[in-house]
Amino acid sequence: MNYQQIADALAKSRAGGYDHNAMFAVMLPLIYVKDELHILFEVRSFALESQPGEVCFPGGKMENLEHPSNTALRETMEELNLSQRQIIIIGELPPYTTPFQFAIFPYCGVLQHIDFKDIRYSTDEVDSIFTVPLSYLMTQEPEEYTLSFDMKMDSRFPYHLIPNGEKYGWRTGTYKVLFYYYKEYVIWGMTAKMLQFFLLSLKNNTDLESL
Repeated sequence: MNYQQIADALAKSRAGGYDHNAMFAVMLPLIYVKDELHILFEVRSFALESQPGEVCFPGGKMENLEHPSNTALRETMEELNLSQRQIIIIGELPPYTTPFQFAIFPYCGVLQHIDFKDIRYSTDEVDSIFTVPLSYLMTQEPEEYTLSFDMKMDSRFPYHLIPNGEKYGWRTGTYKVLFYYYKEYVIWGMTAKMLQFFLLSLKNNTDLESL
């Protein structure tokens, strides 16, 4: 075996894309409402098994060989019943990993050629939609809480194979959970983390008076 064979083997393996069972993509959608820029949110259907009734951005699981940006676009089209010409991706946020063995690829998009009141979302996945003025969110600071994670080992774990055995200095982790509030809505969790990054990006890199 030589270096080229190794390189070819890795390239073929990588061409298979991501582990799509653990990869998701979402869209942070911007839309004008009465000439003011808003962010659109969904309330997930209460009939869903996963996170029913929670506030989120449009998005979902990546399909085989699908690029994350295409996932975000496809899911937004499906959930909001929009055509591709009504959505333009204008930016990318950093991917987020969670302690729960999945990753999220967020994108920012603009909804165009549609009024908010005319969006006929899919009731199979979405209970309702609402928007929040960007100008309001720019004035808000999220509440922050911390979760702590400790190592819980398999009862058969081979401590005798690692330095210091059962006294090995395992790292413990913390996980920040953020909460934003708007009217009766609670925006929290990964959605709040992505929202915070987006808002901080604007605060740190734009003329706020122009927003």
